[in-house]
Amino acid sequence: MKLRYKILNGLLAVVGTLVLALAITISYSPGCTPPPVVASGTETMKAVVSRCYGGPESLEYLDVEKPDPGPNDIVVRLEAAAVNPLDYHYMRGSPYVMRLSMGIGRPDDPRMGVDFAGVVVETGDDVSRFAVGDAVFGGRAGAFAEYVVMPEDRAIVAKPDNVSFEQAAAIPIAAVTALQALRDHGRLEAGEKVLINGASGGVGTYAVQIAKALGAEVHGVCSTRNVDMVLGLGADHVFDYKQENYTDSDNEYDLIVDMVGSQSLTANRGVLKPGGRMVIVGGLKGNWLAPFWQPLKAMMLSPFIDEEIGMMLAEIRSEDLEFLAGLMADGRLGSRIDRRYPLADTAEALRYLETQRARGKVIIDVTALSE
Repeated sequence: MKLRYKILNGLLAVVGTLVLALAITISYSPGCTPPPVVASGTETMKAVVSRCYGGPESLEYLDVEKPDPGPNDIVVRLEAAAVNPLDYHYMRGSPYVMRLSMGIGRPDDPRMGVDFAGVVVETGDDVSRFAVGDAVFGGRAGAFAEYVVMPEDRAIVAKPDNVSFEQAAAIPIAAVTALQALRDHGRLEAGEKVLINGASGGVGTYAVQIAKALGAEVHGVCSTRNVDMVLGLGADHVFDYKQENYTDSDNEYDLIVDMVGSQSLTANRGVLKPGGRMVIVGGLKGNWLAPFWQPLKAMMLSPFIDEEIGMMLAEIRSEDLEFLAGLMADGRLGSRIDRRYPLADTAEALRYLETQRARGKVIIDVTALSE
């Protein structure tokens, strides 16, 4: 028996050592490497890059080589881009587990930004969907720059004529997340009642509008200063969380979409209808377990309850962008813009977004290079 204990203790010590070594490895952040030297005569563009993990001060605004298109690629001159929580997670390499795919120590890909809108200025020989002069919007790594290059069959679609570039640039990550949370993961149907916790944020402002477009009765949760805005988005009722707790109300919901995590899973279950659904979007801030704690609790609880509780991660797809473009063209979906920053001040835009005080979307005006 003593030998068994010794073997078990030895195995636990080895496992503990390996876990500690992995934790130290993925959390280590060496300094930035020097910027690459651009060869003389190379065509360049302005871009914001991240060559090491850190806060907004680690970002660099500099000249980089302008990419060339392949046979199936298009080149888009950007008019506007949008910042998202995903961007500051990439900037910081946090939660640390993200670094297993992004790069240990430093990011493998220094490009920053995803959401964009602009005009096609060049196409590859085999491109058929787009032509020079087309106004488009979509998602592509490296959107904090003057130009992006991407295959024509990726997440990019035509911009509606009645929608501005900044309105379109705000759409991809946040609105697609809202759409997939409601329609795909939440299976929301017309006539059902849905609660949006975090209704005044980037994803929440779209979730309210999309839920209304899908025919639902929509209740939102936000702070006092945002109540009128959320009602203006089409919400049928708004809870001011500084004055009341939605989990104490007499309402019952077919679906809860939670961007905030301000209430326990048990409390949320109390206002779900029997067999109702709850979709968790994102998680709490933290480098280690905090962002995963709520989803992990949901996984452990789900087998023992009738309600469906789960987390979702969005994937930007062109078919979803087409659907959202149709809602924008019909006037049923719009972007609520909080602040605008020139490309050179992208670091400040991310610093503001990290305060979690943004009302709607924060936009990068790529054309305002000299401000």
